[in-house]
Amino acid sequence: MSLPGLAGRAVVVTGASRGIGLGLARAFSGAGADLIMLADDPKIHDEAERLGARAALVDVTASGEVEAFAAGLDRVDVLINNAGYERLTPLDDASADNEETFRRILEINVTGMFLMTRALLPKLGAGGRIVNTASVWSRTAEAAFGGYVASKHAVIGLTKTWAKELGPRGINVNAVCPGWVRTEASLRSLKRMSERTGASEETLLDGVMAAQAMPGFMDPDDVAGPYLFLASDLAASVTGQSLGVDRGEAPW
Repeated sequence: MSLPGLAGRAVVVTGASRGIGLGLARAFSGAGADLIMLADDPKIHDEAERLGARAALVDVTASGEVEAFAAGLDRVDVLINNAGYERLTPLDDASADNEETFRRILEINVTGMFLMTRALLPKLGAGGRIVNTASVWSRTAEAAFGGYVASKHAVIGLTKTWAKELGPRGINVNAVCPGWVRTEASLRSLKRMSERTGASEETLLDGVMAAQAMPGFMDPDDVAGPYLFLASDLAASVTGQSLGVDRGEAPW
């Protein structure tokens, strides 16, 4: 896909070794971007090599690693904050493991996004773009996913705040809210939901599809278009917005 202002731009995608992040990396590579792919998974090196991109092994929650990565860059034109962690955190589970999972979700999805954006901000000039991955659950909610839902609501809050904060510098900040996408994380969640409720995975997935205005279980490549748009010159006057890509599950 070719959109004005993408070819040759330095684009950083976090959480790019699998799922939506890898789909975004493929899309920006295909648009001619100078792509830098990040993940805390060594698999990132093989995926980047396939796309002719640069790779960095970075834990977004480790400020030292994030700062060291940022120091090695001359400039960034587009930052895609996509790294995320999705797990169930039911309120009636009083275990230490559940509490640790809740904290870890917020650390990756919120604090990690803050640390990466803060570190790369000096590299972003006027015309820069920041696109944050939120979720359909940043607009709605799902039982037993309190940590994840709270984190994605926070992503929207930070998006709106940073849009106001960085607008005077000529930097646009927006979010994309994907619905159900066929990824390791979503399939794991579906399995856990089935175990918790006793309903089959097929029944639960049928319910998800029934809530959508358009049928179909999206794949990672299906959600890349809005990210490309928000990173392009076509979105020069768009900031502080959240764009749903959920086949009409939460239409607002």
